[in-house]
Amino acid sequence: MTFATYVYAVRRTGGPEIHSPGHDGGGPVRLLPLGSLTAVVQDVPAAEFTEEALRQRFTDRLDLERCARTHHRVVSAAAAGAATVPLPLATLYANDVRTRVVLEEHAERLSEALHRVAGHVEWAVKVHRDTALPLPEPEAGAGTPAAPAPDEPATGREYLARVRDRRATRERRQESALDAVDLVDRVVRTVAVAAVRRPLHGVELTGRERPQVMNGAYLVPRDDERLLTAALDTLRQDPRLTGFAVEASGPWVPYSFASVVLTEGAGRDGAPA
Repeated sequence: MTFATYVYAVRRTGGPEIHSPGHDGGGPVRLLPLGSLTAVVQDVPAAEFTEEALRQRFTDRLDLERCARTHHRVVSAAAAGAATVPLPLATLYANDVRTRVVLEEHAERLSEALHRVAGHVEWAVKVHRDTALPLPEPEAGAGTPAAPAPDEPATGREYLARVRDRRATRERRQESALDAVDLVDRVVRTVAVAAVRRPLHGVELTGRERPQVMNGAYLVPRDDERLLTAALDTLRQDPRLTGFAVEASGPWVPYSFASVVLTEGAGRDGAPA
């Protein structure tokens, strides 16, 4: 059987060994020295990780999830012992020699990423609107909500009034969401050293009827996690966030802040490079 070198992550040389199971059918997870850096790798069956094989495997949601969980488990084990730069899912090369060549070409960028995340963790902060609660009342002078209208407007004027009411409601909803997001972001940034905004998740992903209005990732010093927790507790009691739910999860490996795109990957013929 022919094996390829699967690369999970890169970290500084000198960290502890990693005792975590890798992909099925492969060898043990091991460390591959790269000078001042070390790659976290595994020998895997090359035939199962060609471009075509991966395309077919990843159309199976369960197989994709299994591969992603394995990748994350090994990266997390590596990060538990030292600052770690996770590499994308299914990063692999023909052998250790090729792995060294490609990663050493990116040694400077990898070192910069390691310096950026050393001593830090990632926290995900999300804000959802609670649709069970009413919208904030408009400020004085902005008008008052119209009384419930009948199913069919009796006149053209009534129809136009209803359209204006719906537009005003949408605008108030948008403004309240923007204000909530701005408040949460400003407070969390008093603790975080960096932040990225991710695409909002729809109901099909969240499994909830509450619309998501913020999906952020924050890089937080490991020593300041208690400050973050306190800041989030304060936000949840803030009356300005009435009608919104603030959720946080972490600490995570700082995937959002340690990304390094390698210029080489799977070969054009479908075999590992």
